[in-house]
Amino acid sequence: MQVVQVILRGIGQVMLQNNVLSGILMLIGIAVGDWQAALLALAGNIVGNVAAWWFRYPVREIQDGLYGFNSTLIGIAVGVFFHIGWWSLLLVVSGSIVSTWLMHFFLLIRKPGYTAPFIIATWLLLGVGLLFPLLRQTGTESLPVVVPHWLQAFSFNVGQVMFQGASVVTGFLFLAGIAVNDRRGAIYALWGAVLPLGVFLLLNDYAAFNAGLYGYNGVLCAIALAGAGSKDFLWATLAVVLSVALQELGMVIGTVTLTAPFVLAVWTVLALKSACRKEQPRYKVI
Repeated sequence: MQVVQVILRGIGQVMLQNNVLSGILMLIGIAVGDWQAALLALAGNIVGNVAAWWFRYPVREIQDGLYGFNSTLIGIAVGVFFHIGWWSLLLVVSGSIVSTWLMHFFLLIRKPGYTAPFIIATWLLLGVGLLFPLLRQTGTESLPVVVPHWLQAFSFNVGQVMFQGASVVTGFLFLAGIAVNDRRGAIYALWGAVLPLGVFLLLNDYAAFNAGLYGYNGVLCAIALAGAGSKDFLWATLAVVLSVALQELGMVIGTVTLTAPFVLAVWTVLALKSACRKEQPRYKVI
């Protein structure tokens, strides 16, 4: 049971939720959209945790799922970018181990790595794909989309955190997974999914909009910076807007952004918050 709990916490931690029930709801959400993605998520999660145990990383960190969430994303990403087969399973194993090493590094230096280990490891795997192009999935051409689908875009803004853009139900299961652990986090996640919908004013082709590609980083930004004060809300809003801008930039230049806009936006806002605290004037009491 402890092993199962560690795995489920790792899935929940993808959306910053250290909760077994959160992990269950999110795993169901993945399976609703793509059962193969759910199996790959479990495979990556297990490899990441086994690697952490093998390298004798702190038990408390393993129990909290901190070595499972990046490798969960690795597993799903391999299914998205590569053909399923023995080679792809080797990519899941190698990528998950690399993400575990990188996560341990961030924990050692006591800096919030978030999904940076997943990003770096997946970019390395995509580099392997350049050397062996037959392993890569090939995209299909689609007709331009000229009508926004609001409910789909909102749900996929949440679901695309874990590459899920097939079922509207998935996004709502993810939201439920957040809400059972952190109601404030769920409210912020809603804001992070709603605010990027405003980009429809700037678009002519709504394919990326309807697919949730503009909003998933914003959802993570909002959860990561959720707080009780009005300033927390403003900082979270700034991070969401910045993540949308970074995502648009990445898509324009043809970069596989993954969750890099989320990580960069939150790191930037945290740096700004720290700078603002240092610059606050101190008054002497007379």
